[in-house]
Amino acid sequence: MTEKTGRKQNPAQWRPGQSGNPAGRPAGARNRSSLAVEVLLEGEAQALTRKAVELALGGDTTALRLCLERLSPPSRERPLNIDLPKIEGPEDLPSALAALLNAVGRGEVTASEAERVSRIFSAYAQAVEASDFEARLAALEGARGAGEAWKA
Repeated sequence: MTEKTGRKQNPAQWRPGQSGNPAGRPAGARNRSSLAVEVLLEGEAQALTRKAVELALGGDTTALRLCLERLSPPSRERPLNIDLPKIEGPEDLPSALAALLNAVGRGEVTASEAERVSRIFSAYAQAVEASDFEARLAALEGARGAGEAWKA
């Protein structure tokens, strides 16, 4: 019996908070409509592509856009070609950030690209800071241990 209802719980029924389908869809499984479309188009890719190209060449702007998107898909990221000073330590970060800001001002990189690069600078600074902290802590603990050994 459950405490809330006072009724006997069916052992086959799932408990509150438990999914009725814990396994879910297997990884890589595709739905029926995708499989049906694939069967219908099987062997027709070349003919469909040829038709889309013909329509595009005939002036169909939708077909033209479709063909152009396939020829040159929009890139998500591009390599940044900017001159940054060599960064050998955290003391080099201000000049690197200044160079990055100047590149934004000249239009060589967008503000969002510069923001992503500056996050890399920030991660580097945090890593250096954590490493320095660990080194200082180890040195303090070592000095404290040597001092206690001296007292004994």
